[in-house]
Amino acid sequence: MLLSSLASIDSGQAAPVRKLAKRKPTLEPPFKCEKPKLRIVVDVGHTPDSYGALSARNDPEFGFNFHLAKLITAKLKSEGFAAARLLVTDGKARPSLLKRVSAANDGRADLFLSVHHDSVPDTLLEAWEFDGAKSYFSDRFSGHSLFVSERNPHFATSLMLARMIGRQLKDQGLHYASQYTLPVMGHYRRQLLDKDVGVYRYDGLVVLSQTRSAAVLLEAGSIINRDEEMTMNSPERQEMIAGAVATAMGEFCEKR
Repeated sequence: MLLSSLASIDSGQAAPVRKLAKRKPTLEPPFKCEKPKLRIVVDVGHTPDSYGALSARNDPEFGFNFHLAKLITAKLKSEGFAAARLLVTDGKARPSLLKRVSAANDGRADLFLSVHHDSVPDTLLEAWEFDGAKSYFSDRFSGHSLFVSERNPHFATSLMLARMIGRQLKDQGLHYASQYTLPVMGHYRRQLLDKDVGVYRYDGLVVLSQTRSAAVLLEAGSIINRDEEMTMNSPERQEMIAGAVATAMGEFCEKR
């Protein structure tokens, strides 16, 4: 979940949306894509100790992330991306973020995909009881979203890949979470870079800004929405998302 303070470099990055500053065009290093050799790191968002959000039924986000990221990695391998690997880290908060960045950089990753599931700010939560326990939900918003950082040294490549993933998800009939543009999100508002497929700019995320490879963060869906939580648990939706990511990776490779 993006709303956790664990994911931010500093609180200044949570300021209201600002327009992209004018920047001089930079040439990214040549990128040659060979499927079997392409080092794709599929990062499981959060850790067992710092599990992210709680779903509407009190299930930790980490479990959702792990299952989907594992499925995406297997799908990539089946599509010929033999060097794709799953990254699982342990520990708490910021140290775990630095661990995963170091693992990706030390392993000379070509692409980095961090897998998460979304929630909403606490002010939007409503209380209910599930299975005898007090729980919280918000059925107001749903959908996936994609995030990239302009601070990443391969920002253009990151944006290209995020758009391709977003396009594949849209082609499957899925919609993106549009609430990040709304005033109700307060300091969690983000700049929408692609209004067609739902790609946002988020410079404050360590895993996007400090990795030396192109990097994308995928919020696969909202687990604080009671209906979407159930959908995100279904094999059909999980296979759909994993397939969309693998297809997008294949398209990306063809265009490099």
